Amino acid sequence: MPQIIYSPSKYIQGSGEIARLGSYCLQMGDKGAYAIVDPYILSRYGQEIKDGFAAQQLPLMLREFQGECSLVQVEQMVAELDRGQVGTIVGIGGGKTLDTAKAVSHFANLPVMLVPTVASTDAPCSTLAVLYSESGAFDRYLPLRRSPDLVVADVAIIAGAPVRLLAAGMGDALSTYYEARACSRSGAVTSTGGTGSLAALALARTCLDTLLADGQQALKDAGEGLVTAAVHHIVEANIYLSGIGFESGGLAAAHAIHNGLTLLEECKHVLHGEKVAFATLVQLILEGAEETEIARAVEFCWMAGLPVTLAAMGLAGVEQDRLLLAAEASCNLENSPMSNMPFAVTPQQVLKAMLDADKRGAGGVA
Repeated sequence: MPQIIYSPSKYIQGSGEIARLGSYCLQMGDKGAYAIVDPYILSRYGQEIKDGFAAQQLPLMLREFQGECSLVQVEQMVAELDRGQVGTIVGIGGGKTLDTAKAVSHFANLPVMLVPTVASTDAPCSTLAVLYSESGAFDRYLPLRRSPDLVVADVAIIAGAPVRLLAAGMGDALSTYYEARACSRSGAVTSTGGTGSLAALALARTCLDTLLADGQQALKDAGEGLVTAAVHHIVEANIYLSGIGFESGGLAAAHAIHNGLTLLEECKHVLHGEKVAFATLVQLILEGAEETEIARAVEFCWMAGLPVTLAAMGLAGVEQDRLLLAAEASCNLENSPMSNMPFAVTPQQVLKAMLDADKRGAGGVA
């Protein structure tokens, strides 16, 4: 089985990049762009985006993102495309906006430029789009033909977003090394179609080390609207290191459990990375990880304001049969990454680990 690494053709990170998108798009071809944009970003930066494309004399169609990253939405957008005028798909916003742009690019067979305006997930660099139902439940992973052609991270915009989103990205990134390590131990085939490599595992480890070294300072600085070295480091960890690390290193129990939790209406309000953070604690308990490692992960989550209990997930007092529903889905959903664990995992083991994680997070001893 070959080792395979996916990565964007180009990754750009800096401040003020939103004004240069037209120039970057021109480098990808002389046709116009179809841009899918988060509503807030469109209202706040729409004119700046338009001016950047006008300066390059490139046609631009702006499409406000609404609803879910669902197959229904994607197919509607593909049908809207004017193939004679559009040469590039652009996604500007959060994870679901970017995944929608990737899916549109995939079905339209056009290059894509992604502009994350928050660092809440590692979606921008991946060759996957996560599709949801119209009601917001996990639907499927959509494997794409290629990695994004260009990822542009404007750190000034990202630092100005609510700090909760940066923290959620840190929660998503926290799982990267532990899942890649599990896949390395099991020899799992990742979404790339090959096994993980030393390089992918090293990037995943660097992601974790960066979170532990700079996470607290980055949250403080971003909360004050400052663009500092720590903020730059965490943006890179959340978007690039985690993006390459999860895709080429592999997913395992943490994301499988996240996917199961999306079925519970009680935690619909919890962000992707927040669910993943709690699920990472569950994975470590499933693995029988060293106590010091579990304690360090719990302490990190406490520091970042990430959930470490079921109550923080909106699941206080929920009957165990509801939790078992999520546990069963984590093991049984089609193509669940739970199969990448180095040992067989049952729904009952997941449920017990969830309850143990809750007890640890609440200060008890599991």
